[in-house]
This record gives sequence, C-alpha cells and structure tokens, in this order.
Amino acid sequence: MTSQYLLVARVSGAHGVRGDVRLSTFTQDPLAIVDYRDLVRADGSAALTVLSARIAKGGIIARCKGIETKEQADGLRGLTLHIPRSALPEPEEDEFYLADLIGLSAVTPEGQKIGRIKSVQDFGAGDILEVDPAEGGPTWYLPFTREAVPDVQISAGRVVVVRPDEVEWTPETETDPDDAPEPRED
Repeated sequence: MTSQYLLVARVSGAHGVRGDVRLSTFTQDPLAIVDYRDLVRADGSAALTVLSARIAKGGIIARCKGIETKEQADGLRGLTLHIPRSALPEPEEDEFYLADLIGLSAVTPEGQKIGRIKSVQDFGAGDILEVDPAEGGPTWYLPFTREAVPDVQISAGRVVVVRPDEVEWTPETETDPDDAPEPRED
C-alpha cells in the first residue's frame, strides 16, 4: 500500500532564542525542505510552513511561519514532517521511494515468505529494514544493501531478502537436530 504522504523531516528542537527550528531531514538535498514549504503531519493536517533555511551540523535550521520563541520551537520537538506524495515526481521504472517498501512481503531467494517490511529506519549508518516475521515473534532488522536485499519487486509486492545468520527462526520455519532437547531418564 502506497502512503499518500512521505516523511521528509523531523523537528529536533529549537536553535537559539528567536524561534528557529532545528530539522533532521531525510531528503537527498536538505534544503529541498524550503521548496516544499508547506509541511504536513502524517495525517495530512498542517504542521509547519518553512520560510527560509540554512545548512547546519546534523540537518538544517529553519525559520517557520508563526514560530517566534524558543519555547514554541522546543514544543515541536519530535514532530514528523511530511509532504504529499503528489509533490514529488513518480519514480522511474526501476526506482522507488523507501516508503514504498513498507508492507511488502519479505521472501527468501527460493520464494518462501518469511515476513513483511514493517518500517524503514536510518540510525545513522544507512537504511535498515524492520521485518515483522510471518510466524510471529519479535521483529528483526536487515541492512538495506544489495547483499542482504538482492531484489526489490514493487509491482509484485515483495522484496527478496537473504536472512542474516544472527536472526533466530521459529521451529516451524527451520529445525536443527543438534538443538533438540535431550531425552529425560526417569
């Protein structure tokens, strides 16, 4: 399912005492936020109108309509900022937006469904897919690299993933005879 709104930034807090807002951006060009101007919340309701911005360590510093004090800017901390998907060009045939991955089936190279993509995260070292296992249990993370995700098939609704050895699997998915419990002697 394609989201109507795409995440482009998150408010990190205030910068200075005049109401400037520090933004962590998720766009290729951080200053593209100025071009988008009217940013919305995930539900499409109005969030911030960016009047100007400049590059700063870890993101940008933005001047926003109606934000005049440090307290107002600090009150926005954590607010996620989105734009309508229609504000961006449609991706080329072999391209996609990271948001398009959410909800797709995660399958092995052999075609076995092992879960679905719950989210795409970036903790600073690159994009990571959060996979919700088909058999239940805790979610696990997979680096979004060519080695771990050799094929993305948006139109088919799936991504081919190579599971890392560190991820534990439920007995329904895979069994190892060496892991079987020892018989009891009573």
